[in-house]
Amino acid sequence: MGGGIVGASIAFGLARSGERVVLLDEGDIAFRASRGNFALVWVQSKGLALPPYAAWTQQSAAEWHELARILLDETGIDVAHSQPGGFTLCLSQKEVDARLNKLKQFHNLPGVAQFPYEILDHDEVKRRLPDIGNKVVGAVYSPLDGHANPLLLMRSLHNYLTIKGAEYRPAHAVDSIQTEADGFRLKGSWGEIRTAKLILAAGLGNARLAPMVGLEAPVKPSRGQLIVTEKTTPFLHNPMVTIRQTNEGGILIGDSKEEAGFENVTGTGVLSVMADRAMQMFPRLRHLNVVRTWSALRVMSPDGFPIYDQTNSGPPAFVTSCHSGITLAGVHAITLGPALSQTSRLPEILTAFTPKRFHVPAHQ
Repeated sequence: MGGGIVGASIAFGLARSGERVVLLDEGDIAFRASRGNFALVWVQSKGLALPPYAAWTQQSAAEWHELARILLDETGIDVAHSQPGGFTLCLSQKEVDARLNKLKQFHNLPGVAQFPYEILDHDEVKRRLPDIGNKVVGAVYSPLDGHANPLLLMRSLHNYLTIKGAEYRPAHAVDSIQTEADGFRLKGSWGEIRTAKLILAAGLGNARLAPMVGLEAPVKPSRGQLIVTEKTTPFLHNPMVTIRQTNEGGILIGDSKEEAGFENVTGTGVLSVMADRAMQMFPRLRHLNVVRTWSALRVMSPDGFPIYDQTNSGPPAFVTSCHSGITLAGVHAITLGPALSQTSRLPEILTAFTPKRFHVPAHQ
């Protein structure tokens, strides 16, 4: 259940493993972050407070290459995935120091999945990114970071599922789920369907659906606003955590985080702050026209990390909730989908992501 990037990526792995797959989706009425995201395949800031997430993210960045290759071979669609390395630009020494301290603390933890990174001063950033402004004090660079085109990824995943004989059913919002001895019965205004195995990947809808099968997904929306400029000559070959140039030439500016419930509108206050920081980083942006802005709702857990869980008895049901659907598309497609097909169990690394972590009493 859920036809966005997360659901389609897992369905890719299931279909590739030979499963008969039906993908139920609300359709365009859904709060679909898959069509309103920044499309980073990002490593350097993921999991600094939860080491298993860093390992999961690094595995996904590595498996993205295989996913992109298979999609190109099978569907003929190039999803514009590249891994040139990414920068987090800092406009003050305080920002540089904060990033460095977090990275040092993380890499000093025992047994963590360490990743390569560099702390760069202004001159070194200027050498690598000649168009930066004088207000850029430094940057963090990691060669593991990349990006892709989310619309092409969505299209290619759905095309792949069609080729493999999977069924995509839009306008199939689910009202209720009943557990039976040999599976589940899903009902909606469109009718009903029975399945022996169920995977919930419905984004913010998981909060309502998961309890129907004895699971939980305490997720809430976090609004992010984006700016896209007119197309311009390619000059930004590496993604930044808040700025990137798409394969089509436009510049994306984003990364705001707002608690606004399910209100997905834009506002000039937030947009103007993002635009000002972007122009300080790359002064040439001030000459570009903004062609549109939009907002989308992230799927956020109480601690910001993904939720993966499964039923322990009866027919197998799973829940997957995360706000990094693009970054994790590689591992969802290449590792998670096949695991749920072959073993009907979540991979061992995901035991750290169950919602049980939200019920641990705080130390007094």
